[in-house]
Amino acid sequence: MSTTTPAPGPAPTGTFSAARTTATAARVLRQLRHDPRTIALMLLVPCLMLVLLRYVFDASPRTFDNIGASLLGVFPLITMFLVTSIATLRERTSGTLERLLAMPLGKADLIAGYALAFGALAVVQSVLATGLALWPLGLDVTGSPWLLLLVALLDALLGTALGLFVSAFAASEFQAVQFMPAVIFPQLLLCGLFTPRSDMHPVLTAVSDVLPMSYAVDGMDEVLLHTDMTATFVRDVAIVAGCALLVLGLGAATLRRRTE
Repeated sequence: MSTTTPAPGPAPTGTFSAARTTATAARVLRQLRHDPRTIALMLLVPCLMLVLLRYVFDASPRTFDNIGASLLGVFPLITMFLVTSIATLRERTSGTLERLLAMPLGKADLIAGYALAFGALAVVQSVLATGLALWPLGLDVTGSPWLLLLVALLDALLGTALGLFVSAFAASEFQAVQFMPAVIFPQLLLCGLFTPRSDMHPVLTAVSDVLPMSYAVDGMDEVLLHTDMTATFVRDVAIVAGCALLVLGLGAATLRRRTE
């Protein structure tokens, strides 16, 4: 009695392979290498915004110290959200994701590969922006610069995760950009950057308590004011990191073939 060997199908969604993940990340980085405008947006725009902000408050350096640390986390989040959402949408609309999902490649491998590729750029972006703010621009913080860098990096990774997630709900690059007012702007207004969250209307305070950007700004403020790592700082970075992982998981859940 003869038997037939079934054709290999897509890998189970729950499986994970470091080799497949790194291969996916390498492919994404090779594509980005040929897109200098996107690289410039990710690496240079946050730095340019910090320089602009520094000289807007040229007559009041203390004001730059007060808000510069917070914006050091906000700018990378915004730029990584924009770039990741648009780049991932291109993969979806071009059929690249469709072809990848037809291969023995698990969803966990795919989403982790994208996160690893954009995360590597987020590291470079965060190092450049943090170094620029602390030394050439003279940002004065009480705590360790390494803690400042940690929060900036986590914010950039959160932006990456949000971009991967919302790309599933956009049909065009224009629609991907349209998600920014819905996803980013409310967090920007309610994170405590413009006024203490405790001074807001109680309903808005309650809403801000569940938004990850609020904890990113709080974490930056802890570094700005305290010499040592505080329990509040640990709580804030844990929440930001947890939100990034949660959104990455949701992003993996949205990866599906359009044709079955």
